[in-house]
Amino acid sequence: MNRTRPLVLIVEDDPTLRSMLERFIREQGFDVMTFPDGRPALASLPSIHPEVALVDLQMPEIGGLEVLRAMRQAAPDCRVVLMTGQPSVETAIEAVKLGALDYLSKPFEFDRVRELLATVGQGLEQRQEVFAVESELAARVEFCGMIGRSPVMQDLFDRIRRLAPHVRTALIVGETGTGKELVAGALHKLGPRRNRRFVPCNCSAFVESLFESEFFGHTRGAFTGATEAKAGLFEQADGGTLFLDEIGELPLPMQAKLLRVVEYGELQRVGSPSARKVDVQVVAATNRNLSDEVRAGRFREDLYYRLNIVEIGLPPLRDRRDDICLLVAAFVRQFAKRFQKPIVGLTPAAERLLQDASWPGNVRELRNTLERACMLSDGRMLGERDIISSLSTSSRSTPEAPRASVAATSPRPPAAPEPTREAIEDVLREVAGNRSAAARRLGLSRRAFYRRLESFGLQ
Repeated sequence: MNRTRPLVLIVEDDPTLRSMLERFIREQGFDVMTFPDGRPALASLPSIHPEVALVDLQMPEIGGLEVLRAMRQAAPDCRVVLMTGQPSVETAIEAVKLGALDYLSKPFEFDRVRELLATVGQGLEQRQEVFAVESELAARVEFCGMIGRSPVMQDLFDRIRRLAPHVRTALIVGETGTGKELVAGALHKLGPRRNRRFVPCNCSAFVESLFESEFFGHTRGAFTGATEAKAGLFEQADGGTLFLDEIGELPLPMQAKLLRVVEYGELQRVGSPSARKVDVQVVAATNRNLSDEVRAGRFREDLYYRLNIVEIGLPPLRDRRDDICLLVAAFVRQFAKRFQKPIVGLTPAAERLLQDASWPGNVRELRNTLERACMLSDGRMLGERDIISSLSTSSRSTPEAPRASVAATSPRPPAAPEPTREAIEDVLREVAGNRSAAARRLGLSRRAFYRRLESFGLQ
C-alpha cells in the first residue's frame, strides 16, 4: 500500500468516538485506519507503517498498555497516544515509561488532538526537508560516481584530478566495497584516453590454463577449440585503460607473464610466433596488503613496484561517517524512483542505525541494505524496522571482510544478563551517551540494545 499522506491508526472500542476521530483526523490531512480492538491492529502492523496511533487504554480483549508494549517492538517509529476515561497518575507514568507520546483523558478536547497531529506532521515535514537538502548536496558533491564531502574524500578527488592527465600505471588499494573501480573509471574519464575503451577485468575469475588466452589472445588453431583468432584484454584496451581488479588473487606464474606486457607494452598471442605492441594504461586494484604479500612470497616484488608507481588508498566507510547521510539520501532517492515508492525520508531511529553500523562491506553494503529496505517498504519514511530487517539480511550476505581489515573488525560480544533500566542509564552516563560503546559494555548487539532503550522509554 503506497501512501502519499501520513497514516494514523485508531484503536478504540467505542464506535461513536472511533467514527468522530476518523472524520476529524482525515480533515487534518492524514490517512486513517480504525480497529475496534488491539489484536487486529497489531496483526496489521507488518503490512502498514503508521506514523501515529491513538489507542484506548481500557478495551475488552487487550489493554492499551499491552498494545503500546507490542507496538514499541513491532513498529518502534510509530508515535503512540493513549486515551482513557479513567485516568490515573500511575498509568500515565507507566505510559510515558513505555514511550507513549502523550496521555489523553476522556472526554478530551479535539484541539489537543489537533496540536498533537500538528507536532507529528511538523516533525515529518522537517525530516522530509532535511532529506531533500541532503539529496541536493549529495548531487552537488558527486565526483565521477563517488559521493563525499569529508576531508579525506575531497583530498582523494583532488588527487585524482591531478594524477589523471599523467598517470600510466596506478595501484588502488582499499577494502571491499570502497569504490576502487569508480576511482579507476575516474582516472580514465579525466585523462587523455577518455575517448578510448575502459576494459574492466576481475583477475580472480581466470584459471591459470586460460590466463594467456584471455589476457593476450590466441591465433586460430592454437589449441583445441580455438576455431577463430581472438584478441585478448590488452589488445581490446589498446589506446585506452585496462582495469585489473583483485590483482592480489593472481597466482605467481600468471604474475610473471603479466609483468612483461606491463613493463614493455609487448605481448604475444597464444600460437603466434611474433610479438605485438600495445599502448595501455594499466590500473590495478586490490583489497590485500601487497607489501605483506611480497614478504610472504605470494606476490612478485618486481610486479608490485611496477604497478605501484602511483598508489591511491581508499578510506573505509567507518572512517568517513560524515558522508553516510549523503550516501543514504542519494541511494534512497535512486531506489525510491526505481521502485516507484513514495519514500521522502528516514526516521531518526533509522538514521541512527545506519550511522552506527560498522559496514564491513563499506559503500557497497550500505547501498545493498538501502536497496532492500526501499524495495520492501510501503511507508513514506524508511523506519527502524525497515533498516533492521535489511541489516540482518546484509549480515548474512555480505562477503567476508578483506584480510587487510580483519584486525579492525571487532568480534561479537558474548551474551550478557538482561540489563535493568538503571544499569543502562549508568552505562550511558559513563560513556557520555555513546550508544555503540554502551552496547559493547553491556554485551549486547546494537539491535538488542536499541530494543531495550525503546522498552524503557530511553530516547
